[in-house]
Amino acid sequence: MSSLHDSKSQQPPKTGLLLLQGLILLLFFIFALRFWFLQIHKGDYFEQQAKNNQLRQDRLYAPRGLIRDRDGKLLALNEPAYALGLVREDCKDLDATMLTVSEWTGVELAKLKDVFKKSRKRVKPFEPLILIPNLTFKQVAIIEANALHWPGLEVVVRSRRKYLQGPLLSHVLGYVAESTEEELEADDGLAVGDFTGKQGLEYMLEKRFRGVKGRRQGEVDATGRRLKERILNPPVAGEDIDLSIDIELQTLGGKLLEGKAGAVVVMNPDNGQILAFVSAPSYDNNLFTTGFSRKDWAALQNNPMHPLQNRVIQSVYPPGSVFKLAVAAAGLHYNAINLKETVYCPGFVKLGKYVFRCWKKYGHGDVNMEQALVQSCDVYFYKLGMKLGVDRISEFAFKAGFGKKTGISLPHENSGLIPTRAWKRKRFGEIWHPGENLNLAIGQGYALTSPLQVARFVSSIINGGRLLRPQLLAGEPAEEQGRLPLSEAQLQLIRKAMIETVDGPHGTARRLRMKGIVVGGKTGTAQVVKLTDELKKMKDEDIPYKYRDHAWMASFAEKGTERYVIICMVEHGLHGGSGAGPIVKALYEQLYVKKPKGEAVRD
Repeated sequence: MSSLHDSKSQQPPKTGLLLLQGLILLLFFIFALRFWFLQIHKGDYFEQQAKNNQLRQDRLYAPRGLIRDRDGKLLALNEPAYALGLVREDCKDLDATMLTVSEWTGVELAKLKDVFKKSRKRVKPFEPLILIPNLTFKQVAIIEANALHWPGLEVVVRSRRKYLQGPLLSHVLGYVAESTEEELEADDGLAVGDFTGKQGLEYMLEKRFRGVKGRRQGEVDATGRRLKERILNPPVAGEDIDLSIDIELQTLGGKLLEGKAGAVVVMNPDNGQILAFVSAPSYDNNLFTTGFSRKDWAALQNNPMHPLQNRVIQSVYPPGSVFKLAVAAAGLHYNAINLKETVYCPGFVKLGKYVFRCWKKYGHGDVNMEQALVQSCDVYFYKLGMKLGVDRISEFAFKAGFGKKTGISLPHENSGLIPTRAWKRKRFGEIWHPGENLNLAIGQGYALTSPLQVARFVSSIINGGRLLRPQLLAGEPAEEQGRLPLSEAQLQLIRKAMIETVDGPHGTARRLRMKGIVVGGKTGTAQVVKLTDELKKMKDEDIPYKYRDHAWMASFAEKGTERYVIICMVEHGLHGGSGAGPIVKALYEQLYVKKPKGEAVRD
């Protein structure tokens, strides 16, 4: 009896069994529900995920459009380049992978992590996230040799911009560099690691150069190795662009300005096309595509000669005596000049207690308008400035295109400055003084112009008064922006004076003379600082560089129907005739003399 009683007492209660059975059934129900959720409800989703583990799509980078000069010579092309991508889905140990990449490439670990952090939200887990945009061949070899041991790392092949002339055209072409976060936010067509135009035509014509990316589908194994692939959408290359630049003329301009700071512009006055656009010193725009150290970047930024500055359109200078062309034109327009009258130049003009001196110490004697332009007589223009006053000088200067951007297809153009009474009152809180009319009349004081503005103005004198937008692309039609308010007879008077400045016995641009070619010119010497008595006694070569005057030469030449305008400005070049004249002469010789017989520059 007792043993029977003990066996019954050891059996679990019926309620406990029911509870256990209920829990088991509930567990099976949960498993079944989860199985249904994964296999049926989310089956399509996970099937697609499984396919993605085997079949992946990635981008095919489109090459940028090529750039050629007016005769079809290559200026910018694309070459193969290698980037390091990280496929997050395949990376088993992110921290260890990052550390290894840093050791292989020498790139700081903190920088790699920062790139990853900023880019991960913009790149799908199965697509390569670009960690390093430019790899050396040595780095590529190391990564490829160890790829099996570090799944997730992938060498991405894409094209890289190559500028064949480097510094010679960097201020025209600009450069490309990796897209910033702001650019990625603003442009849906960009992805992390893409290169975009940052300066010059690369920036202005970015959408035309960029092209359209393609898509590629590849089959991968468990380690992420690509087994098979096919092109879904081939990439479409960007548009090729032909420039108006003549590379041989550009090369000569670069050589002539070597070791100097300044600018050269060669322009076709009939259609506004730019044949040469030289800013010196320059920089190698290839550095921005291949990458360079912080030290090199700091050296470029801190260079006292400012090679990043585009002196053709960004730098503005006192125009000096070149501005006398505009003042003479204003005098004709406002009937302030009597062509039969002369002005006596004793070498100075007195205004109140101030003495305004002519560049020629003992004066030019009696001169009319033409003689004043030919000999660049300051006294004549002092007196014409007093007649005209700032209101009429500035009004005409604006109509002549000064104080306004030219509209060339380059970024960051400077509009320069033509002073007015209102401007001075706002800027300094002062009235306009009579003596300032005299300084403005000879291109000194507050007036500032760019070399390209001068080129557009001189072109208008030659082409019948049309102010044309400077063009850098070949084949673009002429675009008229305005007209000089002068008659053809008045324009002819100024052209005649410019020709006499070269051909006449007293002209200041006599070194531009060329047999069989009509050449006109106007020299300019723009004072940088007011010279002290000590500096005035020094020989030109003894004056410290930073105190020397800027040298201008504004000119045109024509032979038959072929004509050009050349403007040269040399910073601290002392005198227009000697500092800028030889450069202009050499460029005309290239255009008219050294060019093969029968060869014409294409419009």
